[in-house]
Amino acid sequence: MNNPLLLLLMTGVGLYFGKLWRDDLRAGASRAAGAPSPLPGATHAPMRAVIIAIAGALVILGLETWGEIALGLASEQSKMTVLFAIYSMFAAPLVEEIIFRGYLVVNPEKQGRSAAWLGALGASLVFAALHPFLWKNDDAGFTFTFDAKGWFSTAAVFATSLWLYAARLAAWNPQRSLLPCFAGHAAKNLGVFAIKAGTGFVAGWW
Repeated sequence: MNNPLLLLLMTGVGLYFGKLWRDDLRAGASRAAGAPSPLPGATHAPMRAVIIAIAGALVILGLETWGEIALGLASEQSKMTVLFAIYSMFAAPLVEEIIFRGYLVVNPEKQGRSAAWLGALGASLVFAALHPFLWKNDDAGFTFTFDAKGWFSTAAVFATSLWLYAARLAAWNPQRSLLPCFAGHAAKNLGVFAIKAGTGFVAGWW
């Protein structure tokens, strides 16, 4: 997905959703007690929750990078443009977190923690499958890519998704805010770009 116009459009859409979420967060103080917010997770989070989410996401990235090197898969990573990196760091975390860790969350207080984690497992499988590692759609059409790199990268996305669900549902995020999820997701994508830039896998601006 390196079409510049499409990336610019999606970046704009993502930032717009981020603005809506921020406006909802700011309006929270004026809502009646117990009233639901229009967008999920539009609540404040302790700084420690944000730091924990970022730290966990970077640990997963470190393990993913080490695993690729150990398995001889590092040279198979895809190239990334700077424009795609901007989208992945600033827009994708907003849209993906609002959808997956926002709307696609089972409330542990109402349905129980077991149901919440089963929901997180199912949603994480969908989240991982939507990333184009086990498939590709290009000029040649849609094809599956069931190779070692595809399975490994998909597993890393699955683990990241589970961690971001933990960041949303954990006791150290008492208001179930999406802020730690946004921060952890953006930090991991920033780390991916830094690694690709340092290993020659950035293919230009667009």
